[in-house]
Amino acid sequence: MIDLLLVIPGFELLERTSSSIRVQNVVQLSMAPAFLLAGIGAVMNVMTNRLIWVANKIEKILKATKEDEANELLVELPALEKRRIHAQRAVMLSTAAAFTISIVIMLLFVSAFVKAPLGTLVAFTWVLTMGLLMAGLASFLLETRVAARRNRERMEERKYGP
Repeated sequence: MIDLLLVIPGFELLERTSSSIRVQNVVQLSMAPAFLLAGIGAVMNVMTNRLIWVANKIEKILKATKEDEANELLVELPALEKRRIHAQRAVMLSTAAAFTISIVIMLLFVSAFVKAPLGTLVAFTWVLTMGLLMAGLASFLLETRVAARRNRERMEERKYGP
């Protein structure tokens, strides 16, 4: 009877995955990447809110009707455009990091149930995730620096005049 079961396609995979200890180990291994995914999501929420604020501000300036008000607001556009570029890049890179960390989690589960060694691929994907996350955070840092610089410039203009 057991010899008959060994001929069924996929039975070997079913036999390897039936071990609850193996599944528990994979779940434990995937916890760190899952927490990282949650952290990336929280940071992306902040980045996205800033991007939305900048985009709305640009739209408001472009729709300004009074000529005096429009000229005064147009001075803000270059800094806002820089902020938009940095914020958009930060969101895109962080989204890519979230995607690749999801691949790490998937590979961890798959590696427990297939014979092919996937450790190098998991390690490469993890390093890629960290690189994307670091690049996203660097873009976010640049966006906040542009905002802070523009705020200082406005303060100086109020203090000493244009």
